[in-house]
Amino acid sequence: MSFGEADVSPEIGSVSWGKVNVVGYQLAFKDVKLFPGGVRDWDWRETGTRHSPGIQMSDIHELLEHGAKIVVLSRGMEGALKIHPNTISELDEKGIEVYQELTSDCVSIYNKLALGGRKVGALLHSTC
Repeated sequence: MSFGEADVSPEIGSVSWGKVNVVGYQLAFKDVKLFPGGVRDWDWRETGTRHSPGIQMSDIHELLEHGAKIVVLSRGMEGALKIHPNTISELDEKGIEVYQELTSDCVSIYNKLALGGRKVGALLHSTC
């Protein structure tokens, strides 16, 4: 879903168990992809993502295609979601700055970067 200016990463309004609210968007998301110029549901079935081995590069490609130079990866509210080791090494090779934290910490990091005008993308998981 397009969201305003192509270079602007949308702001996260709030997060609670099972629910992520994005400023300017009326419906809440359970799992969400945010990127410069847009936001959409993060449907794990598209790439076969599971809690383990976790987030894969195929989950992140869309963020990079939309111009993200920084990626914030949520490990879930309780840290149950893993991040595949190859994902981090591939992002490092591409020169992409990466943060990997619990969801509540990701929201703070992401919003600080987005509101600072940085080209940031995020994958947020709002449960476990």
